[in-house]
Amino acid sequence: LLHDFGKVGVREEVLVKAKKLHRAQLELVLARLEHMRTAARARMLEDQLARARARQPDDGAAQRAYAARLAEIEGFRQAILAANEPSIMPEEAGSAIHAVAAQSFHDVDGRPIRLLEGPDLQALLIERGSLTPHERTEVQNHVRHTYAFLRQIPWGRDLGGVPEIAAKHHEYLNGSGYPNQLPAAEIPVQARMMTIADIFDALTAADRPYKKAVPIPRALDILGYEARAGKIDADILEVFIAARVFDCLNLPGS
Repeated sequence: LLHDFGKVGVREEVLVKAKKLHRAQLELVLARLEHMRTAARARMLEDQLARARARQPDDGAAQRAYAARLAEIEGFRQAILAANEPSIMPEEAGSAIHAVAAQSFHDVDGRPIRLLEGPDLQALLIERGSLTPHERTEVQNHVRHTYAFLRQIPWGRDLGGVPEIAAKHHEYLNGSGYPNQLPAAEIPVQARMMTIADIFDALTAADRPYKKAVPIPRALDILGYEARAGKIDADILEVFIAARVFDCLNLPGS
């Protein structure tokens, strides 16, 4: 547990963020959509009232325009909900969100209000996952917090390397890890072992609100891909799989 102790320094709403928009953000966006529906209905009623006062027959144009506007607004809602999922965003979804972002309405005082504010748009355009660049940096900084905390503990001679091991368990052998993009030569074997165990745990854990657990075979496939990509130690992974280290977790399928 100590390897992730630094997460106490990360906002909980970021750690457990399951969608691109925080709940309060999404509720506000949906409230704006509801305001647009209300405004469309008011416009229809005003048109009908104007025709009635002019003693003109109701030709149904106002109702048709209202129905078309409701369909358009529902399209906006569907685009927002689809983009809010933390999956890989297809190009057409990004185009749809830009179209939604161009929409605006007027509040009761006549001031224009954009359907999507800047932070909303930035979040919905995340290409993969649920975190904005700022939030991702915040999460990644948990490693720095962990190192700072663990250095305060008098580990003694035998365990003196614990802070360094914990601080490097998100580093990759090809230099693409974090927080310091270290080369393989600077990543000790203990940290390499922890990296594999940590990735496996993240993939198979059923208690993560932001993702579903994957089956053990799929998790091992993903680890194999990471090894072939030069990120994790292939030799240690081979031992991890051959020894079935994960059996001690009593996971489904183990």
